[in-house]
Amino acid sequence: MQKALMKSAIAVSAAVAVVPGAAWAQAPSDTGRYDWGPHMMWGGGWYAMIFGPLFMILFLAVLVVAVVVLVRGLGGSWSGPVSPHHSVAGRTPLDILRERFARGEIDKEEFEERRRVLGE
Repeated sequence: MQKALMKSAIAVSAAVAVVPGAAWAQAPSDTGRYDWGPHMMWGGGWYAMIFGPLFMILFLAVLVVAVVVLVRGLGGSWSGPVSPHHSVAGRTPLDILRERFARGEIDKEEFEERRRVLGE
């Protein structure tokens, strides 16, 4: 019984393997399908290939701009140290000198000397 079952299984698998090949052999030939003709690249429109690199560059530029805008938007305001060249309106050099003396950055002699240099 097993021998008969094994023989029929081999016969079925051989038929399944051969049938697509037979069908393929009867299919029409595609020999001239990819030859040069008016259908290729919209009638010889090879000049349209310039749009590929242009759109690639345009896509990358839009992507970079979107990332920069997103990072700046999510980053919040920048609260870094203020440049020493930016002074607060209304502060005189003598006010700054007094603040430095009050913080202990300079001693009394240096304060007096710099005040004399400033002319006050």
